[in-house]
Amino acid sequence: MTIDGDIARFDVIVVGAGFSGLYALHHLRELGLRVRVLEKAHTVGGTWLVNRYPGARCDIESIEYSYSFSEEIQQEWVWTETMSAQPEIEAYLNFVADRLDLRRDIDFETTVVAMSYSDEAAEWTVRTEDGATVAAPFVVAATGILSVPLEPSIPGMDRFTGTSLHTGRWPDGVVDLSGKRVGVVGTGSTGVQLIPVVAREAEHLTVFQRSPAYTLPWRVRTFEPGELDELKASYPQIRAAQREHPVGAARLSAFSVLLEMLAKPPLKTASAEERTKAVETDGIMGALNWGDLFFDIEANQMAAELYGQAVARIVDDPATARALTPSHPFACKRPIIDQGYYETFNRDNVTLVDLRADPIESVCPNGIQTAAGLHELDVIIYATGFDAMTGALNSIDVRGRGGASLREFWTEEGPLSYLGLAVAGFPNLFTIQGPGSPSAAANFVAAMEQNVEWIGACVSYLREHGFRTIEALPEAQQEWVDQATALVAATVLVHPSCSSWYNGGNVPGKKRMYMGYTAGIPEYRRRCDEIADAGYAGFKLA
Repeated sequence: MTIDGDIARFDVIVVGAGFSGLYALHHLRELGLRVRVLEKAHTVGGTWLVNRYPGARCDIESIEYSYSFSEEIQQEWVWTETMSAQPEIEAYLNFVADRLDLRRDIDFETTVVAMSYSDEAAEWTVRTEDGATVAAPFVVAATGILSVPLEPSIPGMDRFTGTSLHTGRWPDGVVDLSGKRVGVVGTGSTGVQLIPVVAREAEHLTVFQRSPAYTLPWRVRTFEPGELDELKASYPQIRAAQREHPVGAARLSAFSVLLEMLAKPPLKTASAEERTKAVETDGIMGALNWGDLFFDIEANQMAAELYGQAVARIVDDPATARALTPSHPFACKRPIIDQGYYETFNRDNVTLVDLRADPIESVCPNGIQTAAGLHELDVIIYATGFDAMTGALNSIDVRGRGGASLREFWTEEGPLSYLGLAVAGFPNLFTIQGPGSPSAAANFVAAMEQNVEWIGACVSYLREHGFRTIEALPEAQQEWVDQATALVAATVLVHPSCSSWYNGGNVPGKKRMYMGYTAGIPEYRRRCDEIADAGYAGFKLA
């Protein structure tokens, strides 16, 4: 480290110490670069540190939702469940940080508030909340795609005299809900995981449902004796298959189940008897396991009716079952694994409030007032989702070439990027799993490792060939966005009736655009490699 006045200078500054930031630090350090990570939390973990809410769990098998770059880490770490819960993933990331001695290059409790690029110096200056300043030619934004909680805007929230919690800022330590009247606002992925757990503890749980969710029934289990050892012995084969799988998860996952549905017979040509039998035999999966749901909105609506029938076979009260039946297209939102979600609504201590019919008017000192009346509560839990993909960087005042604001650019033009790795007008700024990357529809860890390794190779290339800057060209960026958009144009993913974090429709004022790349990780890797092999085509090197 060199010091110039009060400014500490490095080769690369990494923002964030979750899955992406930890690997970026390790990989870039192995390349001989002087790297500093700035992390606003008190320790590592990123999204898996702050989302400590009861029931938080990954929807990809633990042996694949893990780093593949280190054989030692693969063999030394012991997973206990097929799909890991939050505490185990947080512990895993702490283990990795210690095993690789990463903490010595991380500044914790350091919130980045501004980053500005100097054309003359070809350097980024990064300012933190406490007034400190650091600088480097390159910045890697490892800020996460689901790291900024979406704050609800309900009149009177500050007047509630009980306990208010947000799932994306869950406090450290045990939150005792026993004997409490608890309200949960939101039934997305977080709510579906949270609600069954809270219902078992609270005296009474009131679920305020904004939009019913589609779920995939799942059985998560502990590993049998010797099972994990067998899997570890097969890691070379597992990783090879994972690398070639479109979603980067060769074993069972919510995403792989969706892919398998594409090969199923179409629903529109199935007879009434075949449809009924599918629901009677396979329940919810029978309602959804058809090949034309992703491209034919009429077939998708037919599946919603079957889904309602499947829910009615689980939920005892017909009115509750109807309220739990979604109206938006299946698959336009992230699939959700379900461990007893619908069965929860058969409990005597659980009440569903369908906000489509009975909207919230305000939060009162002693509960939530809806159009139909007051629900008295001791605790309100807001499970209202995230400002996904762009929220973390938009919370920082990022200024690129000529002082251009990234926040203003993404607000006005939409979340554009080239490869999900760079944004035109912002030289030497790399975004891990940014908009236009496979992150929204893939195993995040598998896609992230490719991003980090591509960035490392790019920085090495620039240094070896005497280049100071790399910047995405606007025309290449637009071409990439057009390609990504074309991939989903004929699917329900962009149907106007769906507002999800995939398309920014869950955030008021956010420009609506599908933010993922759906051709699969192998094709994405091929395109990234092709661009690099061509001397970083679509970029200006200077």
